[in-house]
Amino acid sequence: MGRKKGLPEFEETAPDGFDAANPYKDPVAMVEMREHIVREKWIEIEKAKILREKVKWCYRVEGVNHYQKCRHLVHNYLDSTRGVGWGKDHRPISLHGPKPEAVEAE
Repeated sequence: MGRKKGLPEFEETAPDGFDAANPYKDPVAMVEMREHIVREKWIEIEKAKILREKVKWCYRVEGVNHYQKCRHLVHNYLDSTRGVGWGKDHRPISLHGPKPEAVEAE
């Protein structure tokens, strides 16, 4: 008994048979949809962590000039953290703000 070599395969899209109006119609699709949502949230959280590390590095390297030199990284980090994370789903949007793409689409 050995371990499988290679990377695990994940569906990168939402399940086909999921009906948002009646989620309990197909329990397998409902669980797959929940897993998809959780996976996407973790991806967004990890992207924000990577950007936070880049901001920390930039602050250390640039020293007193970090306001000018790291501004673009800070804006990217703040944009990546809007509406991302656990526990923010039921909070009013005014508290954590929508992502910029959502504002432009409306």
